Amino acid sequence: MIVRSLGVQNYRNIADGLLEASPAVNVIYGENAQGKTNLLEALWLFTGGRSFRGAKDAELVRLGQQRALASLCFYSGEREQEAEISVQNGRRAAKLNGVEKKSPSGLIGSFCAVLFCPEHLRLVKDGPALRRSFLDSAICQCRPSYAGVFSRYQQSLLQRNSLLKDIPYHAELLDTLDVWDERLAGYGGRIIRERRAYVERIRETAVAAYAGISHSREKLAFEYQCSAGGGTAGNEQQALLEALRAARREDVAAGHTSAGPHRDDLSIEINGLSARSFGSQGQQRSIVLALKLAEAAGLAEACGEPPVVLLDDVLSELDASRQDYLLNHLSGGQVFMTCCEPEAAGRMENGALFHVEGGRLERVSAG
Repeated sequence: MIVRSLGVQNYRNIADGLLEASPAVNVIYGENAQGKTNLLEALWLFTGGRSFRGAKDAELVRLGQQRALASLCFYSGEREQEAEISVQNGRRAAKLNGVEKKSPSGLIGSFCAVLFCPEHLRLVKDGPALRRSFLDSAICQCRPSYAGVFSRYQQSLLQRNSLLKDIPYHAELLDTLDVWDERLAGYGGRIIRERRAYVERIRETAVAAYAGISHSREKLAFEYQCSAGGGTAGNEQQALLEALRAARREDVAAGHTSAGPHRDDLSIEINGLSARSFGSQGQQRSIVLALKLAEAAGLAEACGEPPVVLLDDVLSELDASRQDYLLNHLSGGQVFMTCCEPEAAGRMENGALFHVEGGRLERVSAG
């Protein structure tokens, strides 16, 4: 999957801009609040998702204007394609190859991208919920049916927790827990199995990517931690069912379910130490980048072609050697990255370099 060009009109602070991309690395540099991230955000919208900055659609239109437009020319599925997104009256509309979509989500699957933004640093810094979300989102892209299983698990979990809260006041409800335990274990076992398989699938790529970023000075390791023990491969459902039954008395007393994929985690270590507790800012950023590059590789395997990789403010807090790896040694797909440092951007050896100032886009050089 290759972006040929991105055009935007009245998008955020950009009145009119055309980015004609290199098939390799594209670096967009400039000072803060000039419009760099706006271009990555526009690209991301073509995946069919919402703004990764949490913006409402109305906020995408340039101040004082009625309509914003973004147009994308890209190569995918062994052919040239065109897509268009317009924003007017607070709503987005989308077209693909001249055909209007019922909603912007109709673009899902046509244009694939993997995103890194500073917010993703929380993946290492914060609690396990974000690490679970990373796994679930990545698996959904590779296996769309996973979303249905995950949704049914969440619904069953809500029902079981509601029942746990009612049992102290209605003891006759205790026997009905068996039904919900079976249902929760069925869906939960499948989630655990998919997460474990995904972790194993990306391990080699992520470890190699981190070794490249750190020039093999540090070693990344990560493991899926299952709150229910998890059992052996293929036995996750039974192991979860046994854990639910063993914890039943405690769950009734607490009013919530203590075992299951909603309590699992992904442990991440650098040189045998917890990355969350002991990792530096640069190491934590490098970990997330390695996981995102592994996510891209997994998506490429599932889709048959590499996704576009979007890296926002990626070079901050990385030393020169780590910056060099991202600028000059990534392979296997097209990359767009933003940075503030013109000196770092200037070290790129092969690709296209763009400067953004006050919403104006200028191509500086092409390799």
